[in-house]
Amino acid sequence: MRVAEKVAIVVGAGQTPGDTLGNGRAASLLLAREGATVLCVDRDLASAEETAAQIEREGGIASVLRADITIEDDCRSIPDAVIERYGRVDILVNNVGIGTGDTGATKLTEESWDLIHDVNLKGMWLTCKHVLPLLRSQGSGSVVNISSVAAVCSVSFLAYKTSKAGVNALTHQLAMTSAKRGVRVNAIMPGLMDTPMAIEGIAAASGAHPDELRRKRDAVVPLGAKMGTAWDVAHAVLFLASDEAGFITGVILPVDGGQMARIG
Repeated sequence: MRVAEKVAIVVGAGQTPGDTLGNGRAASLLLAREGATVLCVDRDLASAEETAAQIEREGGIASVLRADITIEDDCRSIPDAVIERYGRVDILVNNVGIGTGDTGATKLTEESWDLIHDVNLKGMWLTCKHVLPLLRSQGSGSVVNISSVAAVCSVSFLAYKTSKAGVNALTHQLAMTSAKRGVRVNAIMPGLMDTPMAIEGIAAASGAHPDELRRKRDAVVPLGAKMGTAWDVAHAVLFLASDEAGFITGVILPVDGGQMARIG
């Protein structure tokens, strides 16, 4: 019960269809198991409802809200909904991210650049813009942004990397401007994870067989030559959201099996 009696918003609480668990769903389930009431926010309402239903089957408390975070009016609806339903908010988890159409600098289209930055960076800023005033007015709260080791590692695609580097900068700026008001803001940089978006999504886009893709990704991970799972990200979210991390803000935490340590 590490977040007992707290209210959490998980933005991106649904997931891409697949055999494994996505980061947003895992974080939602774990926060609920540890005592939080969870508002499951996603553009895909049916997927958010599936996450909430899993929480409720385990005896937890959850509800859903459909929102497209690239639309500011939708982001305004998130704090309105959480206050109407639960009266407060203690935790905000920003989990939404895409890499649709990404490639290198000379082949990347303007449309893909704009879409990826709108979803990964602008959307996260808009969510924070409208939820942070609640946390600051309460004088407490924790924001956890999901970035990526792609922000700092050498990768072959451009827009995802620069958008996630922007997430790191956004996290630092918000942490420094929120600290005096008692609000902590941190980010997690997942490495190679065995999630539906990473495996089924990349396999569908590239034509690779999922099993072969898993073997190639496993081989890159220093720790045990094995990718992480959504639970690894979820446990990091839980720690940063909990009072155990009460003296931690402005941190960009790699959860990557040592992948980032290979820099230099």
